[in-house]
Amino acid sequence: MRHGKQTPEPHEHGGDEGGVLVRGARRYEWSAAVGMLGRRRQVYDGLVALSGVRPGDRVLDIGCGTGYLTRRVARAVGPGGTVVGIDPSPSVIGYAATRAPANCTFQVAGAQALPHADAAFDAVVSSLAIHHLPADDRVTALREMRRVLRPGGRLLVADFSARPRHLRLVNLFGGMTRHARQHHPMADLADLVGRAGFAPTGSGDRWPSLHYVQARRPLEDVSAGAEASRP
Repeated sequence: MRHGKQTPEPHEHGGDEGGVLVRGARRYEWSAAVGMLGRRRQVYDGLVALSGVRPGDRVLDIGCGTGYLTRRVARAVGPGGTVVGIDPSPSVIGYAATRAPANCTFQVAGAQALPHADAAFDAVVSSLAIHHLPADDRVTALREMRRVLRPGGRLLVADFSARPRHLRLVNLFGGMTRHARQHHPMADLADLVGRAGFAPTGSGDRWPSLHYVQARRPLEDVSAGAEASRP
């Protein structure tokens, strides 16, 4: 991927047509750093800890964007583990791939139809991506996450539960912070996870106004693939 003055293609973080567009991997990185007020690493390492990933795990990051969380997960699983980040934007995937550690790969794909086999992963993580999906596709995407998890596998999804007050100030910078303005609250995150067939194991709030849900694919669940294929 060339990094010049060319206009990058739209980035649709976590969705297909109809989702919210974020233009430019570098702009996305800048706005994410500003939006976290210099605490991006602490915030994402906290999410990694909440996900329960362990050395040697196989992990999928949904709506990975430029791959920041994916790379933090890769550190946690170590050289014996693997992490795959997926996003529908070739631009951000190209950007992420240039920064990928040896145990980390990136693929262009949407959350609604994951290009992975049933039970392929020990854990699935997703941060600030679900709200970008069209509302009618959110349960479908979560069922796909359940399908690619092994029975007993772990899910962590996080999104904004309220509009962080500091992002209102960030908006004063104008077009460079378009991504910050697209973070809409996801009050029904736990309900979506339950409707997708997961067994919730925990939830809570983290700075800055993040709400997370932890869940597992039930051990007795053998039908996730069939359900995910239903219209």
